[in-house]
Amino acid sequence: MPLRFIGTTSDDGDCPTLYEIEGTDEILVQGDRETDPGHLAQLRDVKESETFVRVPRDLLVRYAPRLTAPELQPFPSVSHMFRKFRHTAWRLETRRGYASDRKSPLWQQFLDGQDITGDPPNAWRQNVAAQVALGKRIERVRILDEPATEGQQFLRARAATNIAAGEDIRHLTRARAQELRLPDFDFWLFDSRTLVRFAFDEEDTTLGVYVTEDPAEVLAACQARDAAWHYARTSDFTRQVRSTM
Repeated sequence: MPLRFIGTTSDDGDCPTLYEIEGTDEILVQGDRETDPGHLAQLRDVKESETFVRVPRDLLVRYAPRLTAPELQPFPSVSHMFRKFRHTAWRLETRRGYASDRKSPLWQQFLDGQDITGDPPNAWRQNVAAQVALGKRIERVRILDEPATEGQQFLRARAATNIAAGEDIRHLTRARAQELRLPDFDFWLFDSRTLVRFAFDEEDTTLGVYVTEDPAEVLAACQARDAAWHYARTSDFTRQVRSTM
């Protein structure tokens, strides 16, 4: 089962770190192995398969989940959040491509070198314009490879329509995102309160979303947003665009 990075208190890439084991209620803890004989002698009910690591209290205070793991649900179940949020809807995009884009009728036009920015407003852009008119913000940071993948180039080619509707779209290189230790999963963060985390299969198809207001997970998402937004660039963003909603 895949691991999902939750958070770390290390700034230089070493221990300690927490991960979620996707599809379970289990957390994997990374830290320095305990080797003190006196401590090991005091441990209780030790199984042969078990090992023990040390982590700072701050790691658990800041990042240990406090609520039951959310269940996977279909993306349409959260569509109302894009109308009901109060001030900010913020997206992190991490993938190298999305199956929904490759299934779009615009995909072949893009491959043929045609302009794909002239289609009429759709429901997404109409809602963006309506929410922005109310004083709300819809923002996203997209992580780009160097060179950009074909899927990322498609998204960049579609940028003008979303920006014209009112989105603020910025980007980071993947190398920079890794330096900042940003999450490696896509999510929406609504009003710094509700986290909607995407699940994808190996073919880049959206399987659904996990929705949580767990304070630890929301805090980690807020920290990722602040770091990404601070370093993200707006240059060349006439060609940036969203992927799936």
